[in-house]
Order: sequence, then C-alpha cells, then structure tokens
Amino acid sequence: MRAVIFEEFGAPSVLTLQDMPRPEPGPGEVLVRVASVGVNRLDLMARQGQVGKIPLPHISGSEVAGVVAAVGPGVPVAEGVRVAVAPYLYCGQCESCLAGRETVCLKSDILGLRSMGGYAEYVVVPATSLVPIPDTVDDNQAAAVTLSTITAWHMLVDKVGVRPGDRVLVWAAGSGVGSAAVQIARLMGAEVIATAGDDQKLARAENALGARWTINYRTENVAERVREITNKRGVDVVFEHLGQDTMPISVKVLARGGKIVTCGTLTGSQATVDLWSLFAKELSLIGSYGGTRDNLRQVLALVGEGRLNAVIDRTYPLAEARSAQERMEARAQFGKILLNP
Repeated sequence: MRAVIFEEFGAPSVLTLQDMPRPEPGPGEVLVRVASVGVNRLDLMARQGQVGKIPLPHISGSEVAGVVAAVGPGVPVAEGVRVAVAPYLYCGQCESCLAGRETVCLKSDILGLRSMGGYAEYVVVPATSLVPIPDTVDDNQAAAVTLSTITAWHMLVDKVGVRPGDRVLVWAAGSGVGSAAVQIARLMGAEVIATAGDDQKLARAENALGARWTINYRTENVAERVREITNKRGVDVVFEHLGQDTMPISVKVLARGGKIVTCGTLTGSQATVDLWSLFAKELSLIGSYGGTRDNLRQVLALVGEGRLNAVIDRTYPLAEARSAQERMEARAQFGKILLNP
C-alpha cells in the first residue's frame, strides 16, 4: 500500500510517500480502506517530535473515514460497511473507561499518535472504534468532523452545557475546532463572538457559520471589544484552545459566573491566571480532552440532517501531504484540510 511516513523528526520535508506492506487486522481489529483522512495540528506536533514517544518510521492521521476491507478473528463487522473511526483509543477496562470517560482512559492513545494512522491507503483500528457513516454524509464530510468537531461538541455540550441566550467567545474561528465551535454554540441557541487574525476568515465566520460579532485579534483589542459588545458585562463562555497567549484575556472577558473550557496549548502551556478574578467572580476553568464514540455518532447524525456543516478548506491527494501540512502550519486554512488516499 502507499503511505506517507516520516523516519525522522523535522520540517514538512521529512514526509515521504512510500510503498509499505498492507497491515493485517488481529483479534478485535478491523482493516479500513481509507477514503479520506483529516490533517490535524496533532500531526504537525508528532512530525516535529513534540508529543512524547512517537515510533519511527511513523504514519500520522487521526481523522479517518473509509470502508471496512477486512476483519480480524471474532469481529462481528461486515466488510464493505462505510465507517468513521473514533480517534480516541481506550482500553475499556480501567476506572475511567468503566465510568464512561473513555477519552481519559489510563492507557489512552490517539489514532496516528503512538499507533499508526490514516495517511495511507489502509489502516488497522480497533473494531470498537468504528461508527457507521449515515448515507447522507460523504467520506470527506465524515473525516472532517471526526476529531475537531467531536472535541468542540464534548467541550460545549458535555462539559459546559451551553444554553440558549449564552454569549460565547470562540478563539481562532477559522481553525477546524474553532469553526465547529461556532456552529455548535449557534445550534445550542447561543450568540457567538468569533475571533480570527484575518478579516476574510471573520467574514466567513459571520456569513457562513452564523457568528453575530467578529474580532480581529491581530488588529483589535479583544478585551475592549468584548466589553463594548456585551455592554461591559462580559461573556458566559470562552472557547479556549490557544493557551498561554490568550488565557489571561479569556479570564478578563468573562462575566460573573462565566466558564472557560480549554482543549489546547497552541501558543504554549504555561499560562498566567488572575486568581482574584477566578474566585471573586466565581469563574470556572474547565479542561476537556477529545470526544467519545457517542459524540461522533451525534455529530455525524447532525451533519446527515443538514443541521451541522463539515467545514472543508481544501482536499489534497495523498502524495501532497507535505503541501497540506505546510498550509496548516501557515494557518492559511478555514476549516479542515483533508487527504484523499
């Protein structure tokens, strides 16, 4: 099979297209023929050697949609079924898994992190991670919502419980997770203030995704604009995934009783928090990690019903994975970048 691999850590130039043996599924596993795979910032971090012990040579790719090509012993799944792969892998036996919190499994992994991922024509995955794709959802749509959108859903619906009338600030609304967050907050009846560092992205966040207000965080003072928009009150929820540079602002713009929900550290992990504001305003700082199989089922159903859009920036053939990662590294995309093996 063809696969994009890297044999050393470094720039996008370390990515190469090679012929490799097709993997075979073992007990409890399924071989998926990959139709579409998302490019995620996690792939860039893995290629740069920033996320722990990555086995080399390595195949990235966490957001997979395709067709069951073969099944391992004892797996009751039919070949030919279209599936998306829930990317957060779990043991099913630890305390967290038994409590239904599979994203914080004590033995957790993410498809394409320590395991081999979907930048290939085929990938082996646990049979328990498969979620059927509705007939009204195509492969690119399914891959586009498989990690970023379920992460945003878990944050806003499961962890925060966004309500009608809430005002939600979404950082970096042009990213995969940010563009999903704008839509999910709107779906829950909230009003959204979207931020981005590009006016064209802000126009799309408003016109295509439904943000009510937009702020260019490169040219405007975000805290002052939020204060103006909310008549000095602040927002109810901040959707935070940038980290160190934006966390102090996120705390500052919250209304009393407001909540920050965070899933990322793009600008760094060592943030400063004003503790006086945290307790005096009774704020909540909530961590959220990934999304579950049920989240993926919910999101795919909403995409199939036309209530949630899979925001796709651009698709590339597998051989152009390097260009796809360079586009993400430059932050040029709006929504998801996909590879089509």
